Amino acid sequence: MALADSRALIAPKPRPGRRPPGLFATIVRRRTDYLYVLPAILVMLVVIGYPLVSTVFLSFFEITSSGERVATGVDNYQRILTDRRVNFWKITGNTLYWTVGSTFFATVLGFGAALVLHRRFPGRGVVRAILLIPWVISHVAAAYVWRWILHSDYGLLGGSLVAWGALDQTPVLLDSKANVMPTLIAVNVWKEFPFVMIMLTAGLQTVPEGLLRAARIDGANIWNQFRHVTLPHLKGVVLITTLLLFVTNLNSFTLVWLMTGGGPANASALWITQIYKLAFVGSPQRGLASAFSVILFLIMLGLGYFYVRALTRGNPDQGAA
Repeated sequence: MALADSRALIAPKPRPGRRPPGLFATIVRRRTDYLYVLPAILVMLVVIGYPLVSTVFLSFFEITSSGERVATGVDNYQRILTDRRVNFWKITGNTLYWTVGSTFFATVLGFGAALVLHRRFPGRGVVRAILLIPWVISHVAAAYVWRWILHSDYGLLGGSLVAWGALDQTPVLLDSKANVMPTLIAVNVWKEFPFVMIMLTAGLQTVPEGLLRAARIDGANIWNQFRHVTLPHLKGVVLITTLLLFVTNLNSFTLVWLMTGGGPANASALWITQIYKLAFVGSPQRGLASAFSVILFLIMLGLGYFYVRALTRGNPDQGAA
C-alpha cells in the first residue's frame, strides 16, 4: 500500500488544460494501424475522390449539345440561387419540411415502439417481427406499393373509404400540392421508424436495472423513472440515431422520385430529385447539376462534422476527429 502511494506521489500529474493531439499527430502515432486500412482508403479515393473532384471541376462549366465544355465561372452557382426555374429556395423549404417531419415522427414512433417492446408480454417476438417488415422491404417495392394504395382513382385506401361510407369520393393525396408532402412523410415514417426502434431497443437494454429498482424503492413513478433514469442513459443513442436519420432523409431520393417524381408542380421536389432532373431529364444541364451537388456536399459535410463529434464524444482522441 505504501509503495503504491509513493508511486502515485512520484508519478507526473497531467497538465491541466492540455490540448488533445491533432489529426496529423494521431496519424503519425498510429501509422501502423492506418497501414491495415490503406487498401480501403485507396479504393475510396478512386471511387469517391475522383467523382468528387470531377463534379467540382464540372460545376464551373456548361456542356453544350455537341459535348463541348464552355467555361462559365461561378455563373452556375449564381443561377441556382437566383433562377426561378431552378426553384432552389422552394426546394430547400420542401427538403427541410421533409427532413424535419420525417425525422421527428420516425423518432417519436420508433421510441414508443421500443418502449413497448422492451416490456415482456405474450407474443412480443411476433409483434417485433411485424414491426420490422417496413424496414426489410426495399424502397423500390415500398414506393410502388404505396403509390397504388394511395392512387387518386384506383387506390385501395380511397376505394375502401368510399366503400365503407367514410368518404363520398376518393381523396386526392399524391396529386394534390397541399397533401403530397404530408402523405410522403407518412410513408417515409412508416419505412424508417423500425430503424429507430432497433437502435433504441438496444439502448434500453443498457439501462442499469439497479438504478430503476432504486428509483422504484424511493417512490418514483413510471414517468419519473423514465425522465431521470432511462432518458439520460439514452441521450447519446437518441442523438446519434437522430443525426443519422436526419442525414439519411436529406439524401432521400428513391421513395419520392418513384411515387411522385417531385410533382405535382415541384410540390414534392427535394434537393436530390432536382439534381437528378437537371442532370438527366429533358435537356441535361450537367454543369448546373454539378454546382447544385457541390452546394449539397458542403451542407452534408457540415452535418457530418456534427455527427462525428457526437459519435466520438468521450473519446480521448476526439480532438483528432
